[in-house]
Amino acid sequence: MSKKIVIIGAGGVGNVVVKKCAMNPASFSEIVLASRTLAKCDAIAAECVAIGLPTAVKTRQVDADNVPELVALFKEEKPFLVINVALPYQDLTIMDACLEAGVHYLDTANYEPKDVAKFEYSWQWAYQDKFKKAGLMALLGCGFDPGVTGVYTAYANKHYFDEMHYLDIIDCNAGDHGKAFATNFNPEINIREITQKGKYWENGEWIEIEPMSIHKPIDYPNIGPKESYVLYHEELESLTKNFPTLKRARFWMTFGQAYLTHLEVLQNVGMTSIAPIKFNGTDIVPLEFLKAVLPEPGTLGENYSGQTSIGCQIKGIKDGKDATYYVWNNCHHADCYKEVQAQGVSYTTGVPAMIGASLMIDGSWFAPGVFNVEEFNPDPFMELLNIHGLPWDEQHNITLPHEY
Repeated sequence: MSKKIVIIGAGGVGNVVVKKCAMNPASFSEIVLASRTLAKCDAIAAECVAIGLPTAVKTRQVDADNVPELVALFKEEKPFLVINVALPYQDLTIMDACLEAGVHYLDTANYEPKDVAKFEYSWQWAYQDKFKKAGLMALLGCGFDPGVTGVYTAYANKHYFDEMHYLDIIDCNAGDHGKAFATNFNPEINIREITQKGKYWENGEWIEIEPMSIHKPIDYPNIGPKESYVLYHEELESLTKNFPTLKRARFWMTFGQAYLTHLEVLQNVGMTSIAPIKFNGTDIVPLEFLKAVLPEPGTLGENYSGQTSIGCQIKGIKDGKDATYYVWNNCHHADCYKEVQAQGVSYTTGVPAMIGASLMIDGSWFAPGVFNVEEFNPDPFMELLNIHGLPWDEQHNITLPHEY
């Protein structure tokens, strides 16, 4: 079986995926990095050489919005797998190209249309029959959240619960990048995500709330209490589908007051809008302009201090008794920069993508069709997290900070 991969996207996450794959030649024999901007690819490839990584990285230019260009690239390079860490708007064009070229697919974030902030798996799940008929596999949402959070949930369900009833995914970034205002991943995607209405699953239906309207302090390991806000996050859709015993599922994320103040001002003056406006006779999207003037997330790593903490807190039944479980990872920004010249948010997304790809290549996770990560055996993924830089901790039958 071929161990050649093509990676689409040369941003902060792409940088991590390339370097972690290049560190593991037993899993990845050839690596091709492609992006609209060839110079970004060349810079990452040069860093791989400079830090002495064993697998060489070839670079190519491609427009991920252009299916014929993608097909030509895939047919020429003949990879086993494409790892998509481009923009979520481009998921479907890359999936179409994989189908036409006969190549397997993996991404870290679900598709969303460019003209509306709407996060659903429905568009990608609709490819199930096409991929299955072609004998190809598509693995969706193999980052951290979504990704590792789904694996954590599957691991808990397999080993520690007869029924899971309550799931709270909690995500804290307690780092300091020294900037007045910056986002830790693509600013356009990040701001669209947190300014849309919140949503969570309860008693068989989705409950919609105003943005950031439910919040409370949550105590994070080695960090302490941080104000945490309920958002809608795409893994809630797949997890409630695949674990139907869940009575409630929520996603919490921390935000500092300075970040929220900047965001409120930007919203009030219209800079977070995705509706085009006329400027000097040209249509521009305010959020796209804002993205252009904010710091590039991939440049934040060098002076980033502090750590992230992301985990799943679950309550359910085991052997007829109430049970609780908390599994999490803490990741230090400085350690990530030392290893792969990236900040922790890029690292925690890129490492799981590499792990998922390696499991597809070795056959541990493989079946024709379209899948979310929690549909596979979580044990090999959990083992590789400990090996490749995202070790996890767990606690059983503790009091969790939620109402049931």
